[in-house]
Amino acid sequence: MKDLIIHVCMGTGGISAGGREVLKTFQDLIYSMGISARVQDHCKTHKVGCKGLCAKDVLVDVEIDGDVTTYQYIKPEMVQRIVEEHIINNQPVKEWVVTEEYHNFHYKQVKVVLSDCGKIDPEDIEAYLAVDGYKALQKALDYSPIDVIEIIKKSGLRGRGGAGFPTGLKWELCNKVSSEQKYIICNADEGDPGAFMDMSVIEGNPYCLIEGMIIGAYAIGSDTGYVYIRAEYPLAVERLKHAINQARERGFLGKNILNKGLDFDIKIKLGAGAFVCGEETALIASIEGQRGMPRAKPPFPVYKGLWGKPTVINNVETLANVPYIIRKGADWFASFGTEKSKGTKVFSLTGKIKNSGLIEVPMGITLKEIIYDIGGGIENNKEFKAVQTGGPSGGCITKDMLDLPVDYESLAQVGSIVGSGGMIVLDENDCMVNVAKYFLTFTQNESCGKCVPCRIGTKRLLETLNKITKGEGKEEDLALLEGLSNDIRKGSLCGLGQTAPNPVLSTLKYFRDEYEAHIKYKKCPAKVCKDLLTFTINEKPCTGCGACLRACPTKAITGEKKKPHYISQELCIKCGSCFDVCKFKSVIKE
Repeated sequence: MKDLIIHVCMGTGGISAGGREVLKTFQDLIYSMGISARVQDHCKTHKVGCKGLCAKDVLVDVEIDGDVTTYQYIKPEMVQRIVEEHIINNQPVKEWVVTEEYHNFHYKQVKVVLSDCGKIDPEDIEAYLAVDGYKALQKALDYSPIDVIEIIKKSGLRGRGGAGFPTGLKWELCNKVSSEQKYIICNADEGDPGAFMDMSVIEGNPYCLIEGMIIGAYAIGSDTGYVYIRAEYPLAVERLKHAINQARERGFLGKNILNKGLDFDIKIKLGAGAFVCGEETALIASIEGQRGMPRAKPPFPVYKGLWGKPTVINNVETLANVPYIIRKGADWFASFGTEKSKGTKVFSLTGKIKNSGLIEVPMGITLKEIIYDIGGGIENNKEFKAVQTGGPSGGCITKDMLDLPVDYESLAQVGSIVGSGGMIVLDENDCMVNVAKYFLTFTQNESCGKCVPCRIGTKRLLETLNKITKGEGKEEDLALLEGLSNDIRKGSLCGLGQTAPNPVLSTLKYFRDEYEAHIKYKKCPAKVCKDLLTFTINEKPCTGCGACLRACPTKAITGEKKKPHYISQELCIKCGSCFDVCKFKSVIKE
């Protein structure tokens, strides 16, 4: 054996599954058994960022002389066997090796932003330099700023934060503005429920974000940049700070970068978790020390942004694409995707899906390919019902649209958006009225309150949805929901309010029958809305074991031992505890 490299997934998911303990166990065993001393060239055991298939963490790569074996669900107590049988005796532990499902998960992916995540140590700049890190910066500084902008324009890169505005055009507009001071801001305020793309990119490869920001700063003529990142991402913040310090030490940040006359440095601004600060003007206000509230546009930030100066704002994924485009060329990037949606897109695949995790796919791939070929289908073999894309600002897409291409235009046509990349899969047990209520609860809570349509309109929408899920809805409420939603979209000041009604409108359009069932029949077809549920006990299967009686918090269940039990509807609070504990399926939920 000449080379031994062990990669342990240490993104947030990997750490939660026990990655730190697994890594330490590997390091301790390899040292105590003298393996590092016997390896001729080098022995490395280190952390890496998210490897993608979070559902199978902790994921571990064991690479011996270039031959890589990946293990899944690894616990600290499993490490010794891997060391003894695989590393020492060259016999991989087959029952712990990833299955075909793991390879299928990656087969249709095309990784650009994630190409080095899960492969390099995110806290070691040497690891990034070894995969050609910062070579794009060196290359860019040999071009003029206009040449850099033209490359980005030719690549077709559009903003990956939601709106999809052409990145090169935004840079060009800012470049043309005459000002002694300009700013570039990375929007890492990822607040969508179920979204963890930007967090994972920073945790896995903060260097590509930094490099992309430096190139962007050169293109527009900025000497100061900010990364606005939420404080709820402590690991990402820690690794980003470390990477920025390393960049300064190596001359990639600071004065006269690479002796090319470029002065640029990056500051970090921690956000307090307000969803509205993902909107660019609210974000700017927060950096300035004001309350995070949006302002009317125009003027747009490229003309009048941070402290009134020209400012470019891009999200993490957008900026992380830049080094790869500069290094490999605009034509290479534009070869992926569709005519109007070039390149790849990172998504967090969550919900009722077998293979939840972080994926990167070419624009134009179908939803069916993502959910079934990559995601492995619906967990517990349930029936697919819908997929929510774009988070609270997006909409629900039904099973009839599974062949829909995933790109900006196609999703917009069916009432949803690509958004920043959240993708939540729903199955037959999900109530679409309740889903709409969930997202409206989120956006109503996150409304800054500045404009009436969003502040009051979302509150009225939520009140109406609450009535419907409690069985108090009326038929005219459906017209109210539609009319109010359209008014909110037209009258709200910023994107949060303008898109807040999307979950309501899309579920009304495609799942109107569920709304009608709640209103007309006072029933929830998915048996989710508890105010519309009734729990009873079927006498024949009931053995009188007493499990339901003991679980009931209100003593609504009575009955003698080994005789059928009964539920008092007056005392029942519909918590479902009896249904959950009954082994004989005697409790009926209707």
